[in-house]
Amino acid sequence: MINNNFAEPNIFYTHHVSYGETDAMGVVYYAEYAHIFERSRTAFSHAMQFPYKEMEKKGIMLPVAELNVKYKKPARYDDVLQVRVAISEWKNASLKFEYEIYDEEFNNILTTGYTIHAITYLQGKAIRIPTWLKEAFSKTI
Repeated sequence: MINNNFAEPNIFYTHHVSYGETDAMGVVYYAEYAHIFERSRTAFSHAMQFPYKEMEKKGIMLPVAELNVKYKKPARYDDVLQVRVAISEWKNASLKFEYEIYDEEFNNILTTGYTIHAITYLQGKAIRIPTWLKEAFSKTI
């Protein structure tokens, strides 16, 4: 059952769980969700036709300032996950990505979470969000 109250624009990233992402109990190791979130952000930036390397070429980075994960149901080796990602909040010098991880058939939400990212120059100094960045990530897809 897909949540209809999710930020727009959003995309779904399909992730196939590898054996190395699981723990001794056969479920996705808790820390792997940070990697899955990162992969979905990469897919989001590509869908917006503005990959992360283009941001770096323009002199900015988006370091993670906060990570939140809520585990609802376990994902296991060889599961196919559908990860929904969007930017849900823009502040002066940061933005917030939201995530929902579903099973392959979209019957269950397995995990939810968010990451908050500072906007910085390459040297690490925080800056206000450039207009061009907000425009690039707010396109209708």
